[in-house]
Amino acid sequence: MPRCVLLVVLGIVFQLSNGIEFNVTQDGKLCLYADLKLVFSVDYEDLDDEIQTAAFPLPDDAKSDESTCGETQSVLKLNFGAGNSWSFTFSKTGESYQADTINFTYNLGDPVYFPNTKSEELVTVTTMPTITNVGVDTSYSCKSAEELKGGTVSMTLSDVLIQAFISDGIMSDSITGCAADQSVITETTVPTTAPNTTVPTTAPNTTTPTAPTTAPNTTTPTAPTTAPNTTTPTTAPNATTPTTAPTTAPNATTPMTAPTTAPNATTMTTPKTTPVTTPVPTLPVPTTGNYSIKVDENSTACLLANFGLRIAVKQGEKLLDMNFDPSGASVSGSCGINSSELVLKSKEMTINFTFTNDTKKFRLHALNVSLTSGSPVGSTNLSLWEASVGSSYMCNKEQTFNITDSLTIYTFSLHVQPFGVQKGVFSTAEECQADGESFLVPIAVGVALLVLILIVLLAYFIGRKKNMATGYESF
Repeated sequence: MPRCVLLVVLGIVFQLSNGIEFNVTQDGKLCLYADLKLVFSVDYEDLDDEIQTAAFPLPDDAKSDESTCGETQSVLKLNFGAGNSWSFTFSKTGESYQADTINFTYNLGDPVYFPNTKSEELVTVTTMPTITNVGVDTSYSCKSAEELKGGTVSMTLSDVLIQAFISDGIMSDSITGCAADQSVITETTVPTTAPNTTVPTTAPNTTTPTAPTTAPNTTTPTAPTTAPNTTTPTTAPNATTPTTAPTTAPNATTPMTAPTTAPNATTMTTPKTTPVTTPVPTLPVPTTGNYSIKVDENSTACLLANFGLRIAVKQGEKLLDMNFDPSGASVSGSCGINSSELVLKSKEMTINFTFTNDTKKFRLHALNVSLTSGSPVGSTNLSLWEASVGSSYMCNKEQTFNITDSLTIYTFSLHVQPFGVQKGVFSTAEECQADGESFLVPIAVGVALLVLILIVLLAYFIGRKKNMATGYESF
């Protein structure tokens, strides 16, 4: 589809879309409120192997039944159509809260939104919104449109009014506005001299009388061009010589143009020093964190994950290598039938894991890392940590995963189960290939030793038999 046509279609859809209001309650009280306008644009492949663009707004009949409210984590989850969902995850720290992730799961097999589609795959896209530092007792408001992109998906969010943590069921009247809605004040520096004007030597509107050549009955000595006993420095090269100033009062000194470099001055060259390369210290093995997600406080865990994690992020020419510290980190997420999410947040970074399943196998489908300083990095097209639904995935060996050109993760003592957790404990584990190979070495060594022992015994018996035969012949 040509770009201009796509822009026109998106514009029409955006104009026709209306803000939709959602009220999430818990124990009969309002705990989360949202009023927003949302438009999707998804590129997909049709049966003729051509790329089509589906542009549609969030429908009015979207349901928020699966939304949850908690003390430190709330999720606005909107379901619509045949297996499509959009979720907004918020976390609270101290006296403020922020939006951690936005997940959009769409079913390419839904003919209403994706007609003539070639695939029936369930796809999940994760993006990082720019909603931060919102006061706990305030609502977040942003009229301006914000475009969020991930893979072949573009989401335009506007006319937003959200309060993710509502106490006592009463929505606050206080508003925290977004930066895009605030007017920008530009400070203008007033120049000392107005441009394109000539500064007179004397005060404006003032006539400087010309000094008489000789005062009456007085002999006036001729004023020297330069001050006595003073050497006039040569005007600096490439400097502009000023136009001769008008005549001033007698005995006045005409200022000279200041030289750029003092005469007879010696220019010193700073010697170059060879930089000393400081060896980068090797990071210790990261601490293993134990993480779990519950639907509510009274239920058992629906997602389990234990691992040590190190990330390497490339920012320009600089490579940041750091361990994730589980102590003091906040854990949030959600459990679904086909998609589950784990969000880990520390002082240095926020990491989002999105797992999906096709009823037979589960896998890590998306991973996004957002550092305190820097843009989010990650991928929404992964197929890692795969195991059968109802079992867990385990890998005790250190593993390295190149997520993108700018993001690499290292896992230690990994054990995850995002679906089918029973009684809050891990099911039987399917081990990674690296762990399986670790058993081959001792097995191979054992077999080799056994063969060697058999060869020695066989040689011993053959030699003994020959010796016995020689003894009989001697008689």
